[in-house]
Amino acid sequence: MKRKTAVTILYLVVALSLLPVLSGCSTQAGTKDLMENISTDSVSTQTDSTVEDSRAITDFTVRLFKQSAVEGESILLSPLSVLNALGMTANGAGGNTLMQMENTFGMPTKNVNTTLFAYKNTLPSSEKYKLHMANSIWFKDSEGFTVEPQFLQTNADYYGAGIFKAAFDEGTLKDMNGWVNNHTDGMIEKMVDKISADSVMYLVNAIAFDAEWQNIYEKDQVRDGVFTLEDGTTRNVELMYSKESNYLEDENATGFIKYYMDRKYAFAALLPNEGVSVADYISTLTGDGLSALLSIPEDVQVNAAIPKFESEYDAEMSGILVGMGMTDAFDPTAADFSGIGDSVDGNIYISRVLHKTYIAVDEQGTKAGASTAVEMKSEGSAIEPKDYKTVYLDRPFLYMLIDCNTNTPIFIGTMMDIEN
Repeated sequence: MKRKTAVTILYLVVALSLLPVLSGCSTQAGTKDLMENISTDSVSTQTDSTVEDSRAITDFTVRLFKQSAVEGESILLSPLSVLNALGMTANGAGGNTLMQMENTFGMPTKNVNTTLFAYKNTLPSSEKYKLHMANSIWFKDSEGFTVEPQFLQTNADYYGAGIFKAAFDEGTLKDMNGWVNNHTDGMIEKMVDKISADSVMYLVNAIAFDAEWQNIYEKDQVRDGVFTLEDGTTRNVELMYSKESNYLEDENATGFIKYYMDRKYAFAALLPNEGVSVADYISTLTGDGLSALLSIPEDVQVNAAIPKFESEYDAEMSGILVGMGMTDAFDPTAADFSGIGDSVDGNIYISRVLHKTYIAVDEQGTKAGASTAVEMKSEGSAIEPKDYKTVYLDRPFLYMLIDCNTNTPIFIGTMMDIEN
């Protein structure tokens, strides 16, 4: 597997048409940046998310994770990326389509808007860590497709989305992928493989995360080890040993939290107890349970070991979201996205939701990338203390990259096998 640069990135694309800006990359002649015609109305910087909204996001994270999990396979999702793209999309939904989307989110769309707005505008950053988020909307330059100005305005206000009107040809494809590449620091080079003839809009979110450990591993803390799969197969790996002080434990797993610089973000791991498979453990997870577990770690020494690993994952998530209750959005006859615009070719609906992720964990820190694309079409188209714990991640485990301010996972995944 190709080793990539030390940057964690999250990317979300919705094949509709939303907003972010193509800063830093040139556009083709057929792509028009419409931000000069869309003024960003001021949203109160006092807009804040509530504890209930943070818990709703964690609950959405767990439900999406459980619906996506495949027994025996490693997965990695960025629910924050998915929520950004779908949140923008929901601003054009109505009727039963909107109700199903809000039930899937676990909160009204207006709460999604204000929560993500507040979150994006309070992201901490320094030379040692950053979480960069950007959004954009791309829509087809066609006389047969018109976009509602209020839809664009709302997404510009709350998501800072750049707006692009384009021919939806090879030049547009190059521009969109270039935008993603730019906003993911080169981690996600190609998100969309082609633009279908009946596609009318793409809504895109990109996140880049890059963080250095608070305590970088020294050479003598990295030693050869063995990772044992659930079927008993073993892999030779490099394990990174450390002593942590935030212990996690529930009825079926033990784990720990390891912080990145300044303790703004953290790596959290949960190792199912012997005899409990990762799939069985995931089945016990709830949003409230995970929120409680992450918010009250036990202050006790943990002898910890993390394997150096790198992982990539991709999936088409339409079936997953339908399974979570979003059925009408994918139905050409039932979808109600009248708030987005109108197409002479027929009703507008979501045709597919693409999701790609990448993560690498080593001595220096963690880099991770993710992208989600929602495509919209028109119809028909040292001395040990007495009290200490030991958690060595030398067999399949669950892990997260979390925001320490809200205790919400930015990424969540499972590591079932480590490639040599």
